Amino acid sequence: MITLLEIAYRNLLQARRRTLLLGSAIALVACLFLVLRAVSASISERMIESATTLSAGHVNVGGFFKTRRKAANPILAQRDEIRRITRELVPEAVSIIDRHRGWGRLISPASSINIGINGIVPEEEQRFFQSLRLAAESEYKKDGSEQRLGRFADLAQPNTAILFAAQAKKLEVQVGDSLTFVTEASGGQSNTVDLRIVAIASDIGFMSNWSIFVPRQTVLDLYKVGPDTTGVVMVYLASPAQAEAVMARLREGFPKKGFAVLDHDPNPFFFKFDKIAGEDWLGQKLDLTIWSDEISFVLWITKTLDMLAFFVIAVLATIIVGGLMNSMWMSVRERTKEIGTMRAIGAPKSFVINMFVLEALLLGFLSSAIGLFIGGSLLSLLNKLQLPISNDGIRLFLMANTLAFSLHISQFVLTLLLFTAVTGLAALYPALKAARMRPVEALMQSK
Repeated sequence: MITLLEIAYRNLLQARRRTLLLGSAIALVACLFLVLRAVSASISERMIESATTLSAGHVNVGGFFKTRRKAANPILAQRDEIRRITRELVPEAVSIIDRHRGWGRLISPASSINIGINGIVPEEEQRFFQSLRLAAESEYKKDGSEQRLGRFADLAQPNTAILFAAQAKKLEVQVGDSLTFVTEASGGQSNTVDLRIVAIASDIGFMSNWSIFVPRQTVLDLYKVGPDTTGVVMVYLASPAQAEAVMARLREGFPKKGFAVLDHDPNPFFFKFDKIAGEDWLGQKLDLTIWSDEISFVLWITKTLDMLAFFVIAVLATIIVGGLMNSMWMSVRERTKEIGTMRAIGAPKSFVINMFVLEALLLGFLSSAIGLFIGGSLLSLLNKLQLPISNDGIRLFLMANTLAFSLHISQFVLTLLLFTAVTGLAALYPALKAARMRPVEALMQSK
């Protein structure tokens, strides 16, 4: 093996120009592949972070209550009992909380927006508050300073609200201002509440545009419902990968406790109102989902990026494979005498095959390693610079306000193995053809 490696290394050095051209192409594609995978991983991780911070747990016990056949309210009765059963069925849960949720119009003196409202119990929301960061005034005020005003802890006060920077910018408000929230209560009549802004948080991707947070009692008063109601019970696990198994366990366990459960519908709850309203039943049914169901309407972003990455890499890899096979053919023709001599002195066919394949593997390994080093260095530099994204479309696509990419050792290892294997496979056919040469014919062709 050491002899083969030495031969492969010398052959690469001998054909410097060809090696440099092919190596540059492989390094470029490996670098591009790493960048695309890092972007895709970043978006996926931010989706999980945004979803599980703003609108969902890893597993969600939601549901609908129907008092008449053509109406569907996203409200759960027996809040305490549902939480108790959930804890009993999921003892490994890191935390279990519940939130009331609704929809209405948020009005300021300058503007108004349609928005979701989340009623929370601040004492239970350590995970939520740890994910938030007070926004600098410059994030929502023109010519604002870098001062960060407000306190998240003040949400414990009655009729207060936490907004996000994009919402505050559109409404032209700041900490201390008052807003009016208008909604339709459970009886069909309109109801309003005045809210005082106690904090403005930095955006968590574009998903933070759709929700504000208020004390739970504010939502109970607004919708005129009792204290033993809620909107959704949210289960947080040690790993999001456990979500489907836990949901299956809950789907089996709740009917045994006397609760009706809807068939699984992998969509967010606000997509289900018309469907539920059209069903012929009254009372309460639970709706069990996982985090990805609640953001299924934006998962097209990662799917599109993965398809784009696959297409780009497939095209470039095809070009590289073609170039590498052509290069190997040239190498075989140039080294016909060498091949004939080796075969004449007793070198087996496997030796010739291994020689050419190992040469390609060495080229692929070294080139992709260089490409990964360049790509990793570039992404690490961008992460350190924390460059702001000013374009709304790019912010929407990347789900971030600054350029930041997720880098994991597995991305480097898999890319290195992938491109090394591709170059080795590309050299296999020319290597087999070279090994099949008869020594006498090879020596005669070289004259």
